Amino acid sequence: MIASEHKRILVDIGHPAHVHLFRNAIKIWQSHGHEVAITTREKDVTLDLLDSYGFTYDVVSKARKGTLGLAYEMLEHDFGVLTAALRHRSKILVGTSVSIAHVAPFIGAKSIVFNEDDASVAKSFVRLSYPMAHRIVTPKVLNENHGKKHITYEGIQKLAYLHPSQFAPDRKIFDQLGVGPGERYFLLRFVNLKAAHDQGEFGMGLALQRKLIKLLTRYGKVFITSEGALLPEFEPYRIQIDPANMHHVLAFADVFIGDSQSMTVEAAVLGVPSIRINSFADRCSILQDLQNEYQLTFAFFPKQEEEIFALLNTWLEDGELRKKFQMKRNRLLEKKIDLTRWMVDLIENLD
Repeated sequence: MIASEHKRILVDIGHPAHVHLFRNAIKIWQSHGHEVAITTREKDVTLDLLDSYGFTYDVVSKARKGTLGLAYEMLEHDFGVLTAALRHRSKILVGTSVSIAHVAPFIGAKSIVFNEDDASVAKSFVRLSYPMAHRIVTPKVLNENHGKKHITYEGIQKLAYLHPSQFAPDRKIFDQLGVGPGERYFLLRFVNLKAAHDQGEFGMGLALQRKLIKLLTRYGKVFITSEGALLPEFEPYRIQIDPANMHHVLAFADVFIGDSQSMTVEAAVLGVPSIRINSFADRCSILQDLQNEYQLTFAFFPKQEEEIFALLNTWLEDGELRKKFQMKRNRLLEKKIDLTRWMVDLIENLD
């Protein structure tokens, strides 16, 4: 149903995952006659994805590293969002963003801050955004209470774009990957863990990466997607694909392994067996729920090599593995909402 009240919405995107989180909602809002502006930062493949989906946007900052770099970027991004919002005359600012919470009060707008990280993990983000936000939106599974402005939903952010109503895996991706009929392939994701909430955290490490690749190449092709540069020995495994097609690659992978929180959740909601290896292994409520309640993903600390390879070897020899995980996924989908439709209604009915 098309909302009667015209909205001027600004969506601030700070990470490739946020392109996916909001892209379907943005297109629906636009189709309903709302004016939508997009601000973003230059990070990883964010701009490539925005271009792939045909969006017009303003780049208002560049990703930086270190405490001083992150502080400078926040000020730069705040100013860029402020400038864009004034030009657009935005009345609703949406995003997983510190800047929208900072800017909205100064222009008489409302900020709707989405987050699915635990407050205990994303401490800086929570401290800098929640106090000034008009609404705070998180999944119920976080089990947090941020007062009257806190809204929760029975879902996962990744289902905004990977719910069956929003996404259908395309088997044409096999030809693009050069994977033949009946050939298996595995997807590895290496991240830098350089974000503000990643300070002091670490991933799987070089020695473990080598061992995983050595084992997996005995069973099929290995593709690596990496946030940063790869060592020359890993370059032959680097995936050569349009970033917009990555979820099609992920959906048909036999196993996903990475130190990325985001892609692990994506694998789980697609019913792809996944192993997460990093120092966050015993944290993150979303992933703990996917592991403990649905057994769709499993987390290990890098030092747990014996347990990692025991599970992986079991999976590699299980001819019914994919069928088992798809059944687990169906159970998950029965309990979780289509987040895009929910977001669209939330913003259109905002008072």
